Amino acid sequence: MNDTEFNWPQYIHLMEQLLAVPLDSPRRAELAIQLERIAAIADPLMAFPLPHRQEGAGVYQL
Repeated sequence: MNDTEFNWPQYIHLMEQLLAVPLDSPRRAELAIQLERIAAIADPLMAFPLPHRQEGAGVYQL
């Protein structure tokens, strides 16, 4: 990832509690691997500079 490494196991633990979705150890480990891969794929996109006044995404309202 970027300059600092994200603590995926802690994040997974907190999300388990918040969402009330208990996971066993093998699933936690695999989920951490997948999240690390997704973060690595997203790094170049997140590093892409946007012009100062351009929004990252449009907001649509009904």
